[in-house]
Amino acid sequence: MLLRRAAPGDLEQVGRITVAAYAGFVLGEDDPYVARLRDAARRDREAELWVAADDDGTVLGSVTVCPPGSPWREVSREGEGEFRMLAVDPAAQGRGVGIALVDLVLERFRADGARAVVISSLPEMTGAHRLYGRRGFTRLPDRDFSPVPDVHLLAFGRDL
Repeated sequence: MLLRRAAPGDLEQVGRITVAAYAGFVLGEDDPYVARLRDAARRDREAELWVAADDDGTVLGSVTVCPPGSPWREVSREGEGEFRMLAVDPAAQGRGVGIALVDLVLERFRADGARAVVISSLPEMTGAHRLYGRRGFTRLPDRDFSPVPDVHLLAFGRDL
């Protein structure tokens, strides 16, 4: 598996994969969040979009790394890294793609001198919560928030 920055030719596929990975957590295709999930090009412009690709170049998953100054940051504070929209193609789940992407995020922010990394997640995303726990993340309930009415996000963090 190769971890790399997304290339322009990856963006449409990343959008499809992200929508597919989040399908069980949105209110159908009409959910306004689906457009944000699909818009990989915007995430690549306003943050850093990274992909995990198979040996043949097939994109298996992606993550949005939100460095300081990125408008995609929601729960991070000074000296902390943040990531968003970790997504693994449903056909590639169980192959270590999610763990590889989280490890990439941790190394990316460690190299930048961050003291911690944070993420927010829907309460229903228990599979993601288990993955974060395996990588040393713990709950940060004081940072839980609701970006829009009826959507509650749980915060997780890990010191580096």
